Amino acid sequence: MLKQQLARDGRAFGAAVFEFFAPGIAQIAKSAGAQFVLYDMEHSGAGIETIKAQCSYCRGLDIAPLVRVPATEYDFIANVLDSGAHGVMVPMVDTAEQAAFIAASTHYPPQGRRGAGFGMAHDDYLGGSPLDKIRAAHERTLTIVQIETVKGLENVEAIAATPGVDVLWLGHFDLTNFMGIPGQFQHPDYVAGVKRIAASAARHGKTAAFLAFDNRWSDEYWGYGFRMFAYGLDSALFQRELASGLTHLKSLA
Repeated sequence: MLKQQLARDGRAFGAAVFEFFAPGIAQIAKSAGAQFVLYDMEHSGAGIETIKAQCSYCRGLDIAPLVRVPATEYDFIANVLDSGAHGVMVPMVDTAEQAAFIAASTHYPPQGRRGAGFGMAHDDYLGGSPLDKIRAAHERTLTIVQIETVKGLENVEAIAATPGVDVLWLGHFDLTNFMGIPGQFQHPDYVAGVKRIAASAARHGKTAAFLAFDNRWSDEYWGYGFRMFAYGLDSALFQRELASGLTHLKSLA
């Protein structure tokens, strides 16, 4: 399981899907070497039916489906977990109180408040002991919070210290927007914030994570201490490779 791999190896690498919600995308990512697929609901327009189908396509492939929900709402979090997601990412987490609510929503009582529904997609429609199912869910589920606002950055130490939170995921574009420096990823204030997120994660035994668009981004953020990466944007990877091939074909004309 991804959560155990991350704890054991201290790193995890995968793909991000914003556009290509195709039946084969999980197998394509797995064949490329991905350990997880991060499916986006915040910016993609994907609904819960699409997410449930994508999670089912991951079943049996040894690749973990992770889902970014649109907002800090129990219904979003519980629905994607019951649909089979192995982890949930929640955007724009500003406070430790928000982080605690998210962690509670991803855990069953007494650790949290996740509602019980068994013999469903998330436990492969199998029978068995509820206690065993709860234990397995807690061992599998990654709770990922995004740090991407000035307030979230100010409170990152307390957020990182929150029990039940596993991963701090940097939302780099939004962070620069909220800092008033849109897209200025070399700005010293932004870089200081990035380093602060990585340091807070390390101090509290959490993983710092990032969506890297290319190898340059990967190298830079690895150097900052980030150890969980989704690589590329599905549409951008396709567009970039297609543009390269078309440019070459045009050079032959």
